[in-house]
Amino acid sequence: MSGTVVGEEAGALAARSRALAVLRVRSRALALVLLPAAVAVVLLVGGFTGRIGGGTWDVARWVVTSAAVVVLLAAAAVAAVIARARPAVSPTVPLAPAAAPDLYRLVEDLADRMDVPAPSAIALTPDCDSWLEDRTHRAHGPRRSPRATTGDGAPVLVIGSPFLWWMRVAELRAVLAPVVAGTGPSAHPDIAAARRFLRGLDAAAGLAARPGLGPVQGLGCAAVGRVARVLLRSCRGHAAEMERGVAAAASERAQAVDYGLRIVAQEQVGLAYAGWDRLLTRVALPAWRMGRWPSRLDAGVVSALTELSRRDRLAEGFASRLGERPACDLLEEPGAVDEAASLLAARLFHGGPAEIGPDWSPVDWQQYPEEVVDRKWRTEAARLHRVLDAMGVRPSAGGPGGPTLARVMEHIAGGAGAVPRPSAAGPTDVPPVPEAPGTDGPGAALAAGISADVAREEAARERSATPPRAADCAGEEPDLWGTDPLPLVPLQPPRTARELLADHVTAMVCCAAVDTAGATPGMDWLDGPALLINGERRADLGARVLSLVEDGDPEPLRAWLASAGVRAEKPIRLV
Repeated sequence: MSGTVVGEEAGALAARSRALAVLRVRSRALALVLLPAAVAVVLLVGGFTGRIGGGTWDVARWVVTSAAVVVLLAAAAVAAVIARARPAVSPTVPLAPAAAPDLYRLVEDLADRMDVPAPSAIALTPDCDSWLEDRTHRAHGPRRSPRATTGDGAPVLVIGSPFLWWMRVAELRAVLAPVVAGTGPSAHPDIAAARRFLRGLDAAAGLAARPGLGPVQGLGCAAVGRVARVLLRSCRGHAAEMERGVAAAASERAQAVDYGLRIVAQEQVGLAYAGWDRLLTRVALPAWRMGRWPSRLDAGVVSALTELSRRDRLAEGFASRLGERPACDLLEEPGAVDEAASLLAARLFHGGPAEIGPDWSPVDWQQYPEEVVDRKWRTEAARLHRVLDAMGVRPSAGGPGGPTLARVMEHIAGGAGAVPRPSAAGPTDVPPVPEAPGTDGPGAALAAGISADVAREEAARERSATPPRAADCAGEEPDLWGTDPLPLVPLQPPRTARELLADHVTAMVCCAAVDTAGATPGMDWLDGPALLINGERRADLGARVLSLVEDGDPEPLRAWLASAGVRAEKPIRLV
């Protein structure tokens, strides 16, 4: 126990020392600003007393005095902008005490056991992380203390929403202990002052990037931003060491609370991150691109991780934990919270609208195969044939015409690289899609046409995306979005034209399998859209499609179609 106290004191002392170093940077900047004024005062006093006089001194006196006035006015303007600049706030789902009384009691009990102030509020983030965030800046609106026992200056506890659904109550408690312990060092005046100074500098550094600034405002904000960046560079090392000391002190203080269980719980953190990443990139992203957002992402991560534990022998035993009480039981309405976090995830990772609309609606997991997977395949198949029509590609030889898989295969295998003609679908002045190396082979023109059509649609979607309402920014809740473009955290880089072509050919094959071989659309929790033939998932299609797209060799795909009973010459149903 004494070792823990010594370690905690060492971390706290290191944090306070670095906080004072940050404040010394502020003091030196202030001294530098006041230096011309001090020289001007000396010269003016010397002139009034007759000790410093003469023509040269008179000129110097007025030059220095004028420079001091200019420097003081500029410094006052910079200080006012830094003080009023709105620090960034992480987008979160707020949790009122009435919505999660058991969770608040758990956090307050942790704070009491570690003898630190309780967080002022709790919020959820659609990510696998937890932290404390200060939202006491006056630009964030009036504070509403949820409990009389919490201090107005205490930070907000932000918890990763996947943790609540995957972790058990005891595991969540163990993971949150070192985070909640951080409220102790945060309450120290020197550390709090240093953090406020750094947040103000960070907010001021980004002012020039805000849209809608006039020429004069833009010039002024750029000058303030340069000053702020210079000060930030001077504080960078001290700030990093200060936060390292705060983390060390919090970790030492939390060792007395569920330390043994925390080691096991950290394994669940890594597992939750792996499942969450697969769920977002493989399952949620295709739905978001279709204008649908899964409304139960956090519940889906449990299914994804359960499937991962079934497939991966390293994860054996994790599924047995599901019999224990999940942390989401600490919420009064887990479904409503999950839906809000799912919509926020779509905003953060994809940039969807802030509200439900005709082109942006929720989808349940039971409806996902029919309303997302099947629609995705048929939309991409329709785009594929639309581009072929624009290129003047004829129907397949000896076929009935119409949208057939045979037409696509014959065109790509034959390398009929006709130059795409502008279609009536819209203008072609869209940003080029990044291309992969080696795309001069079969289907290159088709890939270019598809990528242009996709870029057109994405540009139209971005133009129609509604920005945050002014009422949302002017109310009591913090502005969660700021001026940063959405998505704030894109999941994947833009797809190359060759990748888009492979996706569209795969969609065409799946549509043909559904329409001619009795296949059905399905969903895999780890891999997303799946083709089910006779109730079994066929995961061997991708390599055959790549042979056609990249090498122009249709034989592997033809053999696959024959084994699955798919009729390539039959027309398919499009959207």
